[in-house]
Amino acid sequence: MAAKAGSNDGNSIVEINVIPLVDIILVVLIIFMVAAPLVMKPKIDINLPKSSTALVDKDKPRMKVVLGKKGELFVDNQAVSLEGLTMESKKRSTAHPDTAALLVADKDATLNMVTELVDALKTGGVQKIAFSIQKK
Repeated sequence: MAAKAGSNDGNSIVEINVIPLVDIILVVLIIFMVAAPLVMKPKIDINLPKSSTALVDKDKPRMKVVLGKKGELFVDNQAVSLEGLTMESKKRSTAHPDTAALLVADKDATLNMVTELVDALKTGGVQKIAFSIQKK
């Protein structure tokens, strides 16, 4: 038989105490809420140059190309090499000939890195390249 708690009259308490369970769940929820923004940060910290005459065209299909100041290269948040960028631009330009590339380059990236990036995009068949900037 089961052990009786508290009294000897046979009416033992067999309920689950949910208060500690709720406390644990709330603590886990708070941990996830604090950790989520840390996981969602971008892979590269980009400092964009500023301009007061920026326009946005959201109608055309585009591929987002990110260039870090140390030469890191990402296409739509996927790390690629320069050759991989050429292959990806060929694939997208054959699927959609009017595909444009949005180049997000760190302001400390060298002209040589940007030139190689634009050359790889043009070799792949992407003819329209836009540069991303921040508004002043």
